Amino acid sequence: MYVEKPEGVNVAYYLFPEYEVHVDEQLPHTTQTWHHHEKIWETLYIVEGELTAQWKENGEVKKEKVQTGDLIESEHAPHTYSNDSDKNVKYIVIKQVLTNDDKSQLLKTDKVLD
Repeated sequence: MYVEKPEGVNVAYYLFPEYEVHVDEQLPHTTQTWHHHEKIWETLYIVEGELTAQWKENGEVKKEKVQTGDLIESEHAPHTYSNDSDKNVKYIVIKQVLTNDDKSQLLKTDKVLD
């Protein structure tokens, strides 16, 4: 599914039973609406460009520039992303509902050669 949001973010959604991946393109000089996720864990990987990530922590707004190659997690904090540049910013978003089970060993070793 592809959606062009009025706040200036174009999104290609790929929904699977246990996670979601979407590819976003945020237009120049746009800011997403402040939001948060109560159960979803959101991870962003910046493919191209630079965003200003903002989040609320203990009632205070924090801010950080993220750029090509950066990977960030919003946790469950209220957050938004701004593109203050003159170019589109491209990023991949992975959304999961985590179970707190450590699956790192499985992720490293579950490869069977055929």
